[in-house]
Formats: sequence, structure tokens, C-alpha cells
Amino acid sequence: MANTNVKKVRTSDLGELKDKLVSIQRVTKVTKGGRTFTFAAIVVVGNENGIVGYGLGKASEVQAAVAKGIEDAKKNLVKVPVINGTIPHKQEMRFGGSLVMIRPAAPGTGIIAGGAMRAVLESVGIKNVLAKSKGSSNPHNLVKATVGALCELRDAASVAQVRGISMSKVFNG
Repeated sequence: MANTNVKKVRTSDLGELKDKLVSIQRVTKVTKGGRTFTFAAIVVVGNENGIVGYGLGKASEVQAAVAKGIEDAKKNLVKVPVINGTIPHKQEMRFGGSLVMIRPAAPGTGIIAGGAMRAVLESVGIKNVLAKSKGSSNPHNLVKATVGALCELRDAASVAQVRGISMSKVFNG
């Protein structure tokens, strides 16, 4: 994700962050003394107002893994443009074997998305969106692809600023 318009956010700049557990896996390591079981948790945090982040936590207990995931997610927060409860334009992103497509939707549509994508879109505060995932349904890759697609979004004001023109010229050409 070599993106120049990713806006990193400090945790001091935002209010209440809500966390959602996307996935939890039991991981087994076989040693000469037997099997060692640990847990890996993927967590998404967001303020439901345009800020979202994801993290991975690993520990020998579920609660510890989730807590580590939340701390990791708070370190990776990004700002996403949300306009009238939806996204400014359609976007596709591939991460690993997962392909994610998100499109803006009319008010009242709701979030049409699968499990891992739904958690990310709800955390960022999007109310109306059409989303589709193709390829791998691995929750790790789906979350990373969804956050990557959201980071690629640009609103009209940022496009006008980058081009050095007025807002009216962005829409009228």
C-alpha cells in the first residue's frame, strides 16, 4: 500500500474508539514436548466518524490476544472521507488473494457487505455502501484490502487541492 494520501491519525485527536472482533483463530505449534495452543485475534477499531484501524494480537489466552489486537489497532489509525454516510466513489483493492470492491449507495441502502468487510465499514462510520469480496475469504487479507481501499478514496476537496484548481472546475472540467 504505497499510498501518498493516507492520513495517519493520533489517538489524542479523537474521542471514543469502538472495537469489533473480526476473527479469532486457535493456532497450534508442535514441539517435542507436545502441542502448544495460542490464539490470534484480528480487531478493528474506529470512532464511526471517518477514522479506522486494524490490529493483530497473539497470546495464550483469548482476552489477552484481543487486548493486544486493540492496542495494535490504535497504533494504525487512518482517516477516511465519508460523505453523507457513504463513500465518494467506487474503489477496488487487492491484498494477497482477496479482491475487494466497494461502491457508494443511496441513502437507506445500508451496508451490503460480508463479515470482515462489514466490521471495517461499520467502524469507519459508513451507513450506505455496496461491497463485494472475490477470491480468498481469509479475514486477514479481507480486512487489509478493505482498509487499503478506504485509504485510496479521495473527496472532491482534496482532488481540487492537489490539482490546484477550484471546486467548480473539478466537477465541470
